[in-house]
Amino acid sequence: MIIHAIAFTDRGQSWQQQLGFPVDRGIPVMEWTRKYFDDSDALLFIGACGIAVRAVAPLLRDKTTDPAVLVMDEAGKHVISLLSGHIGGANTLAGEIALKTGAVPVITTATDLRGMTAADTWAVEHDCAIENPEAIKSVSSAMLAGHDVGVAITERQIDPPFPVTLWLRPRTLVLGAGCRRDIDPEAFEEKVLSFLKENSVSLLALRAVATIDLKQHEPALVRFCSRYHLPLQVYSADELRAVPGIFAHSDFVEKTTGVDNVCERAAVLAGGSLLVGKTAAEGITLALAGTREI
Repeated sequence: MIIHAIAFTDRGQSWQQQLGFPVDRGIPVMEWTRKYFDDSDALLFIGACGIAVRAVAPLLRDKTTDPAVLVMDEAGKHVISLLSGHIGGANTLAGEIALKTGAVPVITTATDLRGMTAADTWAVEHDCAIENPEAIKSVSSAMLAGHDVGVAITERQIDPPFPVTLWLRPRTLVLGAGCRRDIDPEAFEEKVLSFLKENSVSLLALRAVATIDLKQHEPALVRFCSRYHLPLQVYSADELRAVPGIFAHSDFVEKTTGVDNVCERAAVLAGGSLLVGKTAAEGITLALAGTREI
């Protein structure tokens, strides 16, 4: 977790050092906040709460992507989970800082105060992507009112079990991919999205894309992974050949790459069991593997 901290007084900076954070002396708070906001998992302000609010306000975009924001007073009496308490982990981090400093953690989210597990907190803890974060408020409100709520935890695109359903997508699947050299990136992306739709699989259920090391700099693969924030895992032909199992065979692929199949073998090596076998069209081959049936 990437955390940055800033303090506004000598007393606050002593806490900053005690917690193991370097001291950025002389940098204006607004400049500091702009510098670290997009590249941090959490920001800790040691000082007045109002300063923190004014510093982050112009940069806030979305609760699913904004970093956790915490404020600790310079006396070390309280540490406040200010923003992104659930998805960003500010509530948990406030508790951890409190243990190290003796401060009292200040948590204001209603589900936590009622002793309930918030659906978005559960999602983060279990590595699930939230497909429709706009439903978080409705689901949490229904929980607090004692009503039944709909939380669907599945990789598949299915009919919602309740009128208001929060969709959580476990990141359990790996997309195995192969393609001819210099394939059009737009065509590749369109094919992948179509492949997932045909198999009723949410894009958010992917945790990686896997291929042969010959393709690690292929623009279409690199751009797709960058756009959807997925790691690209690559393997040598020797590693792929060593994967046990029965896979689709291509003499052309074997002659070109040194292994008879890239997409299925790479998917299995990175993801587990083969769930959807090789689909080939227009110079693109795709397969899906995962740790459980979908």
